[in-house]
Amino acid sequence: MIGLHKSAWYYRSVKDDSDVEAKLLALAGQYPTRGFDTYYGRIRNEGLKWNRKRVLRVYRKLGLSLRRKHKRRLPTRNPKPLEQPEGPNESWSMDFMSDALENGRRIRVLNIVDDFNREVLWSQAAFSFPAEHLVDALKEICRDRGKPSSIRCDNGPEFISYTLKDWAEQFQIHIDYIQPGKPNQNGYVERFNRTLREDVLDAYLFDSLEDVQQTLDAWCEDYNCSHPHQSLGGVPPIQYRAMESGEADASPHATAPTTMN
Repeated sequence: MIGLHKSAWYYRSVKDDSDVEAKLLALAGQYPTRGFDTYYGRIRNEGLKWNRKRVLRVYRKLGLSLRRKHKRRLPTRNPKPLEQPEGPNESWSMDFMSDALENGRRIRVLNIVDDFNREVLWSQAAFSFPAEHLVDALKEICRDRGKPSSIRCDNGPEFISYTLKDWAEQFQIHIDYIQPGKPNQNGYVERFNRTLREDVLDAYLFDSLEDVQQTLDAWCEDYNCSHPHQSLGGVPPIQYRAMESGEADASPHATAPTTMN
């Protein structure tokens, strides 16, 4: 009736895009942050004469136009062996702890210790700890005690931030990153974290952030001035620092720890 050949009713288009798919997938794997224009430009530069519309159709079919998540690659970490420094402010260690208030809201605790005498220099609780607050804490400690030669830490987002790196570079402080998945390389602060968790975070229920901070301040002062540290010969961190500096007759309570508030 309409003059159409019957084969037209049964014809099915056969498109073999396997070569285009393989090429696009290879480019996406090699250049995961690039887009279609870069991929198509490389295809044309290699002498492949595929039509732009065809390549774009396959590109969209493969879902390559969707945003892909990529794991951030860390540079190779080669931290120095964990050895006790010969004096104060040669090396500090810092780390975060997590806990929750009685109402379930999560909190974080930033701990910074001096590796020489295991003295806690800072222990502060907060709901969040952006890199700017971390640098503010380090600045306050440096005003009271002077700057360290190096700071040891893990690869947390606050520690690898440009905010911390720029501050450390400005004051010529080396950031000594441990290898991922090896907290034992930051053993001084990890051991302190265990004691703090057993004595404070796991021992009490807290109603507010202020309640946590008050308990931390009192506990850290007692830890620095009275805790018999086994690795220091059974003397508290403050007394050990006084002994090593030639003030053997100094009282364990002669020097107060850095304020945490």
